[in-house]
Amino acid sequence: MSDDNIHVNATSRSVFGKGASRRLRRDNLVPAILYGADKEPQAIQLKHNEVVKHLETEAFYSQLLSVSVDGGEPVRSLLKDVQRHPYKQQILHMDFVRVVAGAELQVSVPLHFINEDVCVGAKSGGVISHNDNEVLVACRPRDIPEAIEVDMAALDIGDSVHLSNLTMPEGVRLVDLHEAHDDSDRQVAAVNAPRVEAEPSDDDETPAADVPAGDSGSAE
Repeated sequence: MSDDNIHVNATSRSVFGKGASRRLRRDNLVPAILYGADKEPQAIQLKHNEVVKHLETEAFYSQLLSVSVDGGEPVRSLLKDVQRHPYKQQILHMDFVRVVAGAELQVSVPLHFINEDVCVGAKSGGVISHNDNEVLVACRPRDIPEAIEVDMAALDIGDSVHLSNLTMPEGVRLVDLHEAHDDSDRQVAAVNAPRVEAEPSDDDETPAADVPAGDSGSAE
């Protein structure tokens, strides 16, 4: 986990409803909510350009944030949800959840696939596929990993990586792997054989039956 939390500046929000939210967005502000830790939810707003810059950083989605409202004492939080406009480059709403020190929490962290350029199977013509780009982990706030590395170097064609093959840092466990269902140890990556498209041969073409001109081929 990074020692330095990402700092987020916000201001209190006293207007609510769809109309108010639309007005905030026209003013390049993003409505948001800060909740959790057995405290009342707090309506806040953030500058859109600052939000866009934050969202360009991978760590913003999984690492601890220091959310300061109206210049007050920073609150340790996690980004819980981001609502985006379906086709405009606009952030519509954000949810932040307060973090309780020492309490276990669940957070999605990214998977970093390394050594794909020297992967044994890829060098033999195999195709690397990623089934997951992140995994849900449980840990204390101070133990949140920046990412989980998946080493692809030794994988040959036909090999795969499952959740149980991932190496977790101390104090971190995979949530999905401990769920009681048959597919909990799912595949996260694989090296597949290249798809070969067969070229059509002369034998594949079936000629139409020769029918004399003017003959319908039916018996009178």
